[in-house]
Amino acid sequence: MEGIQGLHHVTALAGDPRGNLGFYREVLGLRLVKRTVNFDDPGAYHLYYGDALGRPGTLLTFFPWPGARPGQVGAGQVAVTAFTIPAAAIGYWQERLQAHGVAVERIAPRFQEEEVVLGFRDPDGLALELVAHPRAEERAGWPDGPVPLDAAIRGLHAVTLLEAVGEPTLRFLIEGMGFRVEREEGDRIRLQVGPGGPGAWMDLWIDPRASRGRVAVGTVHHVAWRVANEADQGAWRTHLQAWGLYVTPVMDRKYFRSIYFREPGGVLFEIATDPPGFTVDEPPERLGTGLMLPDWLEPQRGEIERALPPL
Repeated sequence: MEGIQGLHHVTALAGDPRGNLGFYREVLGLRLVKRTVNFDDPGAYHLYYGDALGRPGTLLTFFPWPGARPGQVGAGQVAVTAFTIPAAAIGYWQERLQAHGVAVERIAPRFQEEEVVLGFRDPDGLALELVAHPRAEERAGWPDGPVPLDAAIRGLHAVTLLEAVGEPTLRFLIEGMGFRVEREEGDRIRLQVGPGGPGAWMDLWIDPRASRGRVAVGTVHHVAWRVANEADQGAWRTHLQAWGLYVTPVMDRKYFRSIYFREPGGVLFEIATDPPGFTVDEPPERLGTGLMLPDWLEPQRGEIERALPPL
């Protein structure tokens, strides 16, 4: 069984899909690489944003539910999702976000490998960070987006898990999932998996005062970790079941295969395969331009399209 190689994607809940598209594509400069539906609730969109091809480790995805109530971040949830940006781009991003009316907080770096951190929220209140890091250039941005390539977002940086009690989650991450403690500072523990570095970090934030949160609009629904193929995924499913966890059967998400389970603190995790990727039903130059459905939902296309709000 090969180890987990880092973040595959993060999925959050949004309100208005048009506002979501405008912010992530036009303000943050991410590419809409797939316009599809929630396979478990096809009356709602599933929008995927990432780099030019939607490579694993660059993806932030959304289930938009217009009119749904806002959530509340608390224990057993992802508190912050961070992206990596080039170190020289911090001034550009501070000015860009402020020019679009986004309140930006300059946060003191929490770990030595980070240079500057900008904290802000999307239109639904989802907590985000842009982290300037010297290894940003190891990953490519989207060259055809509204943000100059030398400043473009270079994929996911890390997620921060908030837990009221840290020990059960920490033990499971290390012994059950192969994470390694890289650094501890105050109430935070930085863990790495696979090769480590941007896209393979997770921060565990322990706050005994934290009450349970509510997953709804403006919060993260789940975090997906990447494995190379279905064989590794199957081995991980067996391994996690041996830990006494309930793990779903393998689910066909068309662009990857998925299993789901909850870590001891309550955060919903997914293990997703890297292949087959987003070009299985659209060529690279047309990614995100049409509503793509899995074969089993094609017979309902007309009904689905009438129910979805226009983007």
